[in-house]
Amino acid sequence: MRVTLVHGFTQTARSWDPVSALLRDRFEVVTPEVPGGLDFAAAAAALGETGGAGTYVGYSMGGRLCLRLALDRPDLVTTLVLVGASPGIADPAQRAARREADERLAAEIERDGVDAFLERWLAQPLFATLPRDAAGLDDRRTHTAGALAETLRRLGTGVMEPLWPRLGELAMPVLLVAGELDPKFAGLAAEMAAAIGPHARVALVPGAGHAVPLEAPDRLAALLTEHLGGLDA
Repeated sequence: MRVTLVHGFTQTARSWDPVSALLRDRFEVVTPEVPGGLDFAAAAAALGETGGAGTYVGYSMGGRLCLRLALDRPDLVTTLVLVGASPGIADPAQRAARREADERLAAEIERDGVDAFLERWLAQPLFATLPRDAAGLDDRRTHTAGALAETLRRLGTGVMEPLWPRLGELAMPVLLVAGELDPKFAGLAAEMAAAIGPHARVALVPGAGHAVPLEAPDRLAALLTEHLGGLDA
C-alpha cells in the first residue's frame, strides 16, 4: 500500500522521518515537498501527481492540501488521514481577517528574517507541548524568508476556499487525528467527522498537542498502521 505523507507550514519532507521510519517496513512511503509558486488548488493537484494513487496523510497545512486533493481527485485518494487540519474558515469576515493577518506575518518574515520568525512561530501556545529538540528547527531554517512569505500568501487558511460545504462529498474512509491537548483541532476533527458521515472517525493522541507527528511519532505510526490494516481486513 502506498502512503503519501504531506508536511505542514515551515516544515520540509524530512519532518516526517520519525514516522516514515516506522512505516516503511509495511508500506511504500512517499514524502513529497509541498510545491512552491502555486495557488492552493494547483499545489494540491501537484501533490497528487507526485504521490499517485493511495493513502494521503496530511499534517496541518499539508492536511488542508490533502483534503482539497481528495475532493478534486477522489480517484487518487483511497483513504484520507488528516492530522491537526482544518477545512478552512467558513465565515467571510473571519477569512478576510485571517488573510490580512497572514499578509502582515509574511511582511514580518521578509523584514526580520527566518530565524526571528521561527522563534516567534514556535513560541505560540499552539506549540506549547512541542519539545524544542523535537521541533526540527534546523530543518525549518532551510527555507528562505521569501519562500515562507510566499507560502503564507498562496497556501494560508485565509486564501483557501473553505471546504466545509464539500465534506459530504468524501466517500473514502477518513481518519481525523488530533492531539488530546489541542482542543481547537480536536473540536474541528469532531465537527468534520459529523459533516463527512459514518465513514469518518476521530482519533485523539494521548499526551500530544498540535504537532502530533513530531510530539508522538510512534503513537501516530501505530495509529496509521492500525487504521490501514483495518482497511485491508
